[in-house]
Amino acid sequence: MLAILKKEINSFFASPIGYLVIAIFLVLNGLFLWIFKGEFNILDYGFADLSSFFLLAPWILIFLIPAVTMRSFSDEKKQGTLELLLTKPISHFKIVLGKYLGAFILIIMALLPTLLYVYTVYQLGNPVGNLDMGSTLGSYFGLLFLVAAYTAIGVFASTLSDNQIVAFIISVFLCFIFYIGFEGIADFTSSTIIEKLGMSYHFKSMSRGVIDTRDIIYFVSVTVFFMVLTKLNLNKY
Repeated sequence: MLAILKKEINSFFASPIGYLVIAIFLVLNGLFLWIFKGEFNILDYGFADLSSFFLLAPWILIFLIPAVTMRSFSDEKKQGTLELLLTKPISHFKIVLGKYLGAFILIIMALLPTLLYVYTVYQLGNPVGNLDMGSTLGSYFGLLFLVAAYTAIGVFASTLSDNQIVAFIISVFLCFIFYIGFEGIADFTSSTIIEKLGMSYHFKSMSRGVIDTRDIIYFVSVTVFFMVLTKLNLNKY
């Protein structure tokens, strides 16, 4: 598994993909949060908090994570190396886990520089330090779990087609449905049960600064569910 993980990380940074993902994520967030005028601009908002970032980041990641994961298995299928990979003396689940962790670590590396936003807003507060660290830390935890779930969905989608663009579109669609789709259905049907099936509900819950085990169980369950589906798809080969 470690060999696959290293191979994935190396492949990301041996090509422009890894650098582009990190750069695009940081540039887009930077432009919306600090440059462009609008509801996401922290300086225009007038309050020392990072709610704009945590509102914007899940939407950027809906497109960014599928762009990273779309090649995980679809590229192997297209090049005809998937069968060779599956014949190696390693379980299918460890192959899935290696691919998954490679993409997950890359996205975490893209998130790390955003800690500078915390320091900046902390210093901009009046008085200095007027920042709700509880909700900020909770939001970061929520974002980590959200990234974990998005990545699992993306890796699963990459097993459905040998075309990376098709895998990307399927992944974006599934991430969108799980993040905001259930909330839209809940608004239409006035059902709180359906709303709780969506990631947005649990992410917002963690963003309040209270780490509820129900939210953690939800994200872990979604992540494991799609990783199991990925393994089942690989068993067909």
